[in-house]
Amino acid sequence: MIEELAVVVKIANHQVWVEGGQSSACGGCLQKASCSTHALGSVLKQKSVPVDSEIPLNIGDKVIVAIEESLLLRASLLLYLLPVLALFTGAGIADGLLDNSGTAELWIAGSAISSFLLSLWLINKVQQVWTFGHFARPLVIKKVLPAAYECLGD
Repeated sequence: MIEELAVVVKIANHQVWVEGGQSSACGGCLQKASCSTHALGSVLKQKSVPVDSEIPLNIGDKVIVAIEESLLLRASLLLYLLPVLALFTGAGIADGLLDNSGTAELWIAGSAISSFLLSLWLINKVQQVWTFGHFARPLVIKKVLPAAYECLGD
């Protein structure tokens, strides 16, 4: 399981929302100007994510959130591989159906882009159902006590 420190920002309708924080190592790193982790962390830092929790929590509590590696791998394949496959499939189908006229290349490019955009739309629809299903959400595995904050680099 992949674990990350997060802060509870909202509790509504028996649902816990957390925000992940940038690690404190990024603050003192000399390479942060050219580091993609620092850049992505600063952009995505404020995104709240719903998580499952069996532990009673309050807003502001620091927790350890975990997610299965296999789920992360499947999501990566879905997000990266499917659009590329759709792009080439759309271009291949259009190439097979069209003759070599002057506008065939334009139709092939349009078909490739259309199938690419369709795959992104489908991924968005699947994500709304699959990612936020109970089996796919990150899970709060423990609440971090205030005395342990210093040990985690915060």
